[in-house]
Amino acid sequence: MPRSKYFGKDMICTRDWSVDALEEILALAGDMKRERYSSKFAKLLLNKTFIMFFYNPSVRTRLSFEAAATELGGHAQFLEPSSMRLKSSKSAGETIEDAAKVMSRYAVGIGIRILEDKVENYGEGDELLREYAKWSDIPILNMADDKFHPFQGLADVMGMRENIGSGLKGKTLLQYWGHGALARSWCSVQESLLINSRMGMNIVLAYPEGYSLDHDVIASVKANCQENGSSFEVSHDQVSCYKNADVVYSRNWMSPDAYVGGFDKQREIQKALPYTDWICDAEKMKLTNGAYFIHPMPVDRGHEVTDEIASGERSLIYDIAENRLHVQKAVMALTMSEDW
Repeated sequence: MPRSKYFGKDMICTRDWSVDALEEILALAGDMKRERYSSKFAKLLLNKTFIMFFYNPSVRTRLSFEAAATELGGHAQFLEPSSMRLKSSKSAGETIEDAAKVMSRYAVGIGIRILEDKVENYGEGDELLREYAKWSDIPILNMADDKFHPFQGLADVMGMRENIGSGLKGKTLLQYWGHGALARSWCSVQESLLINSRMGMNIVLAYPEGYSLDHDVIASVKANCQENGSSFEVSHDQVSCYKNADVVYSRNWMSPDAYVGGFDKQREIQKALPYTDWICDAEKMKLTNGAYFIHPMPVDRGHEVTDEIASGERSLIYDIAENRLHVQKAVMALTMSEDW
């Protein structure tokens, strides 16, 4: 069986892939979900190793990637910086070039997770992944960096389509800032805006003054909406933005000032907590078109969203969490399997 045309391709951000390619991933993920334990996909990575390199801990990401490798017949190996001798600005050790070249001799793919609190300046996590991609001979998969989270974006689309239908075009996504005690990075939110604007959704981005996102990303989102004939709107009203939404994605994110004077998570948390009106609740959801609620998890219940909505019948959080497994399997198969 010939290799996939995507064999060896990195997945660092969904905007690095064409919409047609993303549709192929989603179609394959759907097949893999329907035939999860059949023999059809069980040997695509037989006896192959996928390296998982975690600067930041995780529940769903580690579990879903390990399960993905196992269900494709392979093995996922866990690594973290504290167990490796890596060069940094403050210590001697192995360079990214050397580490990437050596790992490429051992495995068929490398996943890296590095979030906002493991870098000194915004964007350095994404730069690290792209530096690994420069030197690696095998695909680099982004398991969430400080800018993007491609597998979450794919899982979001898959979950929405399973409930809304395949046609997301013309539907309205409310990307809503929820107050909270986590000072989250921009990665999941920015990935959502990028991929859903390419899928033809109308975008309403709502946040309090002082919580804007990456200007380059927002410029891309605006361009995507213009190309698709959909709308893009920024709102600073925590209530009226809900009107006519089909999907509500309420998640906290840090301010653009988070790295000023050095990243201080507690400072960001204290800054966000007073905005108690910025929460997704039943009263606001009544203004929508019977909207579904989505979130990448973990959910900061009582801050980003009430329990009534997060656990309600219109919540897709568990479907989307499961879909992380299936979209990851699809990308791993397409980029790493010799037997596609």
